[in-house]
Amino acid sequence: MNKLQPLVGLAPMRLRDLIRAVRACKTAAEEREVIAKECASIRTAIKDEENPYRHRNVAKLLFVHMLGYPTHFGQMECLKLIASHKFPEKRIGYLGLMLLLDEETEVLMLVTNSLKNDLNHANQFIVGQALCALGDIGSPDMCRDLASEVEKLLSSNNQYIRKKACLALLRIVRKCPDFLEHYLERIPTLLSDRSHGVLVGTLALMIEISEASPAVVVHMRRHTQQLVRMLKNLVLSGYAPEHDVSGLTDPFLQVKILRMLRLLGSGDREATDAMSDILAQVATNTESSKNAGNAILYECVLAILAVEADSGLRVLAINLLGRFLLNRDNNIRYVALHTLAKVAPGDLKAIQRHRGTIVDCLRDPDISIRRRALDLVYVLVNESNARVLVRELLTFLSVSEVEFKEDLTARICLLATRFAPSRKFQADTVLQVLVEAGEHVPDNVLARVPAMLAGDQGLQ
Repeated sequence: MNKLQPLVGLAPMRLRDLIRAVRACKTAAEEREVIAKECASIRTAIKDEENPYRHRNVAKLLFVHMLGYPTHFGQMECLKLIASHKFPEKRIGYLGLMLLLDEETEVLMLVTNSLKNDLNHANQFIVGQALCALGDIGSPDMCRDLASEVEKLLSSNNQYIRKKACLALLRIVRKCPDFLEHYLERIPTLLSDRSHGVLVGTLALMIEISEASPAVVVHMRRHTQQLVRMLKNLVLSGYAPEHDVSGLTDPFLQVKILRMLRLLGSGDREATDAMSDILAQVATNTESSKNAGNAILYECVLAILAVEADSGLRVLAINLLGRFLLNRDNNIRYVALHTLAKVAPGDLKAIQRHRGTIVDCLRDPDISIRRRALDLVYVLVNESNARVLVRELLTFLSVSEVEFKEDLTARICLLATRFAPSRKFQADTVLQVLVEAGEHVPDNVLARVPAMLAGDQGLQ
């Protein structure tokens, strides 16, 4: 008998066996056959209302869904598992709910009552699963119906539940913006919580509210001093094993605080003055040898560049980005180049100090790094450095990929025209571009060459 079709009266195939059977397939056709047979078996089992292996079938459907096959026929099974009184079945049911359904699914409205019951359950993990499900796929109607239940959980004695409730409120705020101002009253109490998990959730909620309604930021600024003190305690605190990540105290919370400070200090001098010292302290004292430290430093840089910081603090931020360019991690170098390109118009003088490092990025094997470096070099060119940077761009042109050449030739000719120290330099540059780029030179550049030479007897 085929091993993929369980015998009548026996337990169906286990998830691990299905995974093993799929991995043993040599071709896509074999895989489709295995999945089709197992899905047919599951469809047959679904017809049995007293099926004791419903949770096993839903677990297999999750795997089938991950492989990209349709699993819509199992959606109602998820709802039945959620209504179960057994925790293992509820857990699979909620996982299936979040993966196999979305907020547009019609049957989702049927789960609202089960969610309400589970939000009032004595088991903290069942409450947590209900909050996760609401926060993940809650529709506007579900969020409106369950908002009062979630708000009650903010006052729970269990920090695990309070944390999950804060994150569920994010979904409610997104789906029901009219509740936004109502939750502002809960922020001071939540910010006084001693649990770091609750604080992370609270700050995520504050950030969401502030970004959804910029007018609320004015109301939020009264919390600036409290956030500064919180960040200072994290930076200066000793070793705390429960919050330590690579020698740093809770970098997740530090990043959230810095992001909120960025929003509070943007466009407000008083708030910026209150946070300037701690921003400088974070920028100078945070260890950059680990990714956790780099995450904090990058968020600190973004905060400094967004608020009304003085020139000294902005130079410190630019220098941090310059240090990022020396990092061996391409991701860190990419975000540094991207950020420098965005702030270049206002901080050109500070960025010029890192010109050599930026030019070195044009030789990087990673094409995305070269693209970002190229964008930044274009911005850095001026009358004083045109000779050096245009020469570097010409060198890059000679070794660049075909997709770079057309845009690069147009940019070099434009820079040579705008910042050339002499007519001879301009003509030499354009002619060298013609030699290096050949057929990739745009027509508009070719059209300007005769006019440029005709206007100067010495060049001819």
